[in-house]
Amino acid sequence: MAFATRHFVRAASSAAATAAAKKLIIKHVTVIGGGLMGAGIAQVAAASGHTVVLVDQSAEILKKSTKGIEESLKRVTKKKFADKPEAGAEFIEKTLKNLTTSTDAAAVVHSTDLVIEAIVENLEVKTELFKTLDKFAADHTIFASNTSSLQITKLANSTTRQDRFGGLHFFNPVPMMKLVEVIKTPMTSQKTFESLVDFSKAVGKSPVSCKDTPGFIVNRLLVPYMLEAVRLFERGDASKEDIDVAMKLGAGYPMGPFELLDYVGLDTSKYIIDGWHSLEPNNPLFAPSPLLNKLVEEKKLGKKTGEGFYKYK
Repeated sequence: MAFATRHFVRAASSAAATAAAKKLIIKHVTVIGGGLMGAGIAQVAAASGHTVVLVDQSAEILKKSTKGIEESLKRVTKKKFADKPEAGAEFIEKTLKNLTTSTDAAAVVHSTDLVIEAIVENLEVKTELFKTLDKFAADHTIFASNTSSLQITKLANSTTRQDRFGGLHFFNPVPMMKLVEVIKTPMTSQKTFESLVDFSKAVGKSPVSCKDTPGFIVNRLLVPYMLEAVRLFERGDASKEDIDVAMKLGAGYPMGPFELLDYVGLDTSKYIIDGWHSLEPNNPLFAPSPLLNKLVEEKKLGKKTGEGFYKYK
């Protein structure tokens, strides 16, 4: 009898350990932020069968986000269901059924599996949001940030779920770009990491993993490259037009560095490089650019303002 009892206890303990080690299958997703990135993430999650709640501060913003998602889905279906318009219409209807909106984040995170934050790139604002949501989310809920430049570890430390916290860095435009960078901090559990990788695959993306290093993979290589192009131009070694042509025709890049800077936004690039410079002031790759600073000060931020390194009509 004693043997049977010990055997039962060991079996029960083993079963509990196995259950605890299992990855979380993410079905319900809450996306915080109805901008381009947040709406794009909500779209691909809903289109892949996840139940999604998109959250922002006002109903007006969410209405605009939903309209943008509908328009994006129509563009997708024109390519995906070119010869099957009825199937395309059904796909749009099914995707939109999976999507709801809310202006109350605290009220909707209690039953979600994954919270993805895609709000303004400001450490204080993000940490305050995560600190609040941590109080209302279920114990199993994973938190992830879509930040492109801030340390995931600092964001995780604002919560009590450091082991259930990681980075999910999508790229713009989300429905088109195939890559997701999955960021694992020193505290992120293997179970959480694998769940985030599986989710990335489930929404049709190709995940790559990276430690919590400034800029992760893509921006760590891309931002210094763009800044080095600016320094080349600042020194008078080559014109910005010739630098752009050289990188497109010589390296096969779809856009030159100055075109890309204007597309991304000069203020965004400056914010990133300033943040990295404060972390590593002696790293020459992160040295600020006087010309970039001047253009941002003059509100010449790129395509969104009509002028950056180039002028736009």
